[in-house]
Amino acid sequence: MIDLLKDLIKIESDTKEGANEALMFCSAWLKAKGEEVEVHDNDGYLMLTAVKGQGAEKIIWNGHVDVVPGHKEQFSPIEEGDKLYGRGSADMKAGVAAMMQAFVELDASALPREVHLHIVTDEEIGGRNTSKWLVDQGHYGDFVICGEPTHLKIGLQSKGILRMDLTFKGKPAHGSRPWEGINAIESAMKFHAGMNDLPFRKESTEYYEQPSVNLPIINAGDRYNVVPEICKMSYDIRFMPGQDKDEIVRQMEQLANTLGVDMEYKASGSTPALTTTDDHPYIQTLMKAVESTLSEQPVLFGQHGAADTRYYAEKIGGQGAIEFGPSGDDWHGNAEYVSISSVHSYKDILIAHAIAPTEV
Repeated sequence: MIDLLKDLIKIESDTKEGANEALMFCSAWLKAKGEEVEVHDNDGYLMLTAVKGQGAEKIIWNGHVDVVPGHKEQFSPIEEGDKLYGRGSADMKAGVAAMMQAFVELDASALPREVHLHIVTDEEIGGRNTSKWLVDQGHYGDFVICGEPTHLKIGLQSKGILRMDLTFKGKPAHGSRPWEGINAIESAMKFHAGMNDLPFRKESTEYYEQPSVNLPIINAGDRYNVVPEICKMSYDIRFMPGQDKDEIVRQMEQLANTLGVDMEYKASGSTPALTTTDDHPYIQTLMKAVESTLSEQPVLFGQHGAADTRYYAEKIGGQGAIEFGPSGDDWHGNAEYVSISSVHSYKDILIAHAIAPTEV
């Protein structure tokens, strides 16, 4: 399995072509082990599916072989003790390798449910061409594990996404007489300061201290001697499970009215939060699998970011799609590595969870 992981790391899958090459490598490896694999193509993005077992229940194992760009040397895996360094070692070729090995080791006749393996090629750029496409084609189930690196902790929830594009309007004037105009940048600054006091910013949950608000884009002004008439500003808001994105928009609109600033807005995109709870039957069996494999209490947490889980969750009411994977560090960084022992443990946990008696 670790040799499989090393072979995957060697494939420079930070481009569409490279990710497709890695996908076809996975397909060939599985077929060589006697597995039936179907490769799908959506607008040149490849993905594969494979199925084992029988029964009404379906568990999905989802992993991606695409990686963010790396330095040339990062595609030469280096093993030092329990650490395996390389681009994608943690995010998330380790999860893919463990899922592939676990899938091969599963005894189809002993499975009380179907286990579906999904390997995709565009998660790092949004996942819409592969994971979303698979879901839209009907490839989803009762429970989904995305093998993102989580240190063998169970990421049972994740924040939703709300992206807001705001346009503040002012009144132009000569830069030497700013009192004769309305500075759109200053209006935006007032609004941004007021965002800190909105009610949704002060809420918390069991797994989150607060929602996340990032101001990533601002664009205004082009001359020193002109009071800027327009200021465009964008927010990336990650709201917590239980929060209503429409209520967040309403609070932002009310803030603009209270401040007396002229603002137009557009919600450019949103993704619902994942709301799986610890009493979910598949979470309960996964916790038991973690405890029996690691001889320690499982840890539950909420993810701040989003993964391909969101596409599956939309089909199953926000519940039952989680992130759970091996240990590692510095993914997307120059010293990315995965813990080799955690990859073995992860594989064992996947198998134990897949064969566990149903509690649904």
